[in-house]
Amino acid sequence: MIRSIKWLGVVSTIGMVFILLGGALVTKTDSGAGCGKSWPLCNGSIIPAEITPELVIELSHRLVSSVVGVTVVLLAVLAWKRIGHIREVKFLSFLSVFFLILQGLVGAAAVIWGQSDFVLALHFGISLISFAAVLLLTLLVFEIDQKFDAEALHIQRKHRIEIFAIAIFTIIVVYTGALVRHVDASLVCNSWPFCSNESPFSFTKYNFFQWVQMGHRLLAGSLFIWTTIFFGKIYRNYRKNRVMIWGWFSTWILITLQVLFGAMVIFTSLNLWVAILHAFFITCYFGNLSYFMLLANRSAKYEGKTEVIQEKKPFTPFKPTGE
Repeated sequence: MIRSIKWLGVVSTIGMVFILLGGALVTKTDSGAGCGKSWPLCNGSIIPAEITPELVIELSHRLVSSVVGVTVVLLAVLAWKRIGHIREVKFLSFLSVFFLILQGLVGAAAVIWGQSDFVLALHFGISLISFAAVLLLTLLVFEIDQKFDAEALHIQRKHRIEIFAIAIFTIIVVYTGALVRHVDASLVCNSWPFCSNESPFSFTKYNFFQWVQMGHRLLAGSLFIWTTIFFGKIYRNYRKNRVMIWGWFSTWILITLQVLFGAMVIFTSLNLWVAILHAFFITCYFGNLSYFMLLANRSAKYEGKTEVIQEKKPFTPFKPTGE
C-alpha cells in the first residue's frame, strides 16, 4: 500500500507541475476562451466539431487537471488513512485538495462568467500552493522508509521566521507576475532592467501598465537580493549541513534563472518557451521554499535544547514488519 501511495505522490507532483505550466500556456497564448463559455464541456459538447489551436490548448489543460485532480484526491485520502499519525500529513492532505478545488473553481468562473484581471492573477498562486502541499505530502510518504528525512535539522528561530517571510513574499511576486500577463503589460517596457534605460528615474511618466510591469520587476529583484543575502546567512551558520548548503544553493540558482529568463522574456519579445521556463523556475523555487518551511516547522521542537542537531542523521536501513 505504501508503495502505491508513493507512486500516487510522484504522479501527482509531476502532474501538478504540468497543471501549472499548462495554466501558464493557456494564459500566454490567450487560449482561455478556446472552449467558449462552456465548462466542463467545450463549446457545449464533449468533442467539438471545430478544432482550433486555442481549443486544443484549453481542452488539454482541462483534461490534465481532471486526471491529476483524481490522483491528488486519492493521494490525500490514502495518506490521511495510512500515515495520518505523522505530523503535518492531515493538514497537507486538506491543503492540497482544498487549493486544487479552489483553482478549478476560479478557472471555471473565469470561463463561465469572466473575472477581472486582478482576480484571474490569483489563479497561478493558488495552483502553486496546491503544488507545494502535494510535493510535501509526497516527501512525507517517502520519509516512512527513511528515503527522505525532515527530522534531523535545527534551524535557528530567526532563520525560521525569515524562511516563512520569503515564502509569503514569493507569493506576492508570483501574483504581480501573473497580473503583468493578465493586463497585457508584458512588453510595455522594451528595455531591461528599467522601463527606459536612458533614465531610471523616468517613473514619473509611467502609465498604469508600465507601473504594473516595473512593480513586478522591483519585487522580483528584491526577492533575488533577499534570497542571495539569506543564502549567505545559511553558509555562515549551517556550513556543515549539506541539506541546508546545497538546498539553498539550488534555491539561489533557481531564483537567478528566474530573473534571467524574466529578462529574456523582454529580449525575445515574449517567446513562448522562454515564458514557460520563466513559470517553471518559479515553481521549482517555491517547491524548495516549501521544503525548507517543513524543515523549519519541524526544527522548532528542538528550540531550547542545549544540544541541537546540525548534521543529517546516518541512514539506517528500514526493515518493514507488515509489508
